[in-house]
Amino acid sequence: MNKEQGLQEIERTRIVAIVRGVSAAHISSVAEALWRGGITVMEVTLNTPGALEMISELQAKYADRMYIGAGTVLDLEDAKRAVGAGASFLVTPNLEEEVIHWAKNEDIPIFPGAMTPTEIVKAWKAGATAVKVFPSASLGIAYIKELMGPLSHIPMMAVGGVTEANIKQFLEIGCYGLGIGGSVINLNEINAGNFDWITEKAARLVAASK
Repeated sequence: MNKEQGLQEIERTRIVAIVRGVSAAHISSVAEALWRGGITVMEVTLNTPGALEMISELQAKYADRMYIGAGTVLDLEDAKRAVGAGASFLVTPNLEEEVIHWAKNEDIPIFPGAMTPTEIVKAWKAGATAVKVFPSASLGIAYIKELMGPLSHIPMMAVGGVTEANIKQFLEIGCYGLGIGGSVINLNEINAGNFDWITEKAARLVAASK
């Protein structure tokens, strides 16, 4: 997918699957399972062994129907390596303005992590596509809702703690998107070869978001 198509998919589904710790042997099956369940956007975190090779493999196999990016991008070197491997977008856990400026200049969507109002505004002014409020699991829905009062012009993504039970609440307060990891990427099920579990979970998350 190109940039416009990919961003449209995020706006359509509101879900970005966070793939962390999955082995190279299982990555294609995980992508296929997510797609079958209706999740079309996924990030492979760079602290996953073999992440760059997996991103390249996924782009070769699924670029026509999935939007593939890199997560846990900590610095400019990470960003360049990820894009070199084929990442279509970047997600960071931290605020690194150098990375945001570079991504903006390269016309690559970037979702930098920020926690405080000051960090969120800095990330937005630096050129973020949307700002990842992290860690959402600890901060909670009420915190993000409060942020959206004075900062309603800044699109925010909640990452951490999003489940079937609360996904609708996150969207109702106005979240641009949601990063979901453990709720859909269950390593025990993956290692057991139970990819249908991922498909079913993805489908339930998508349904609960409507």
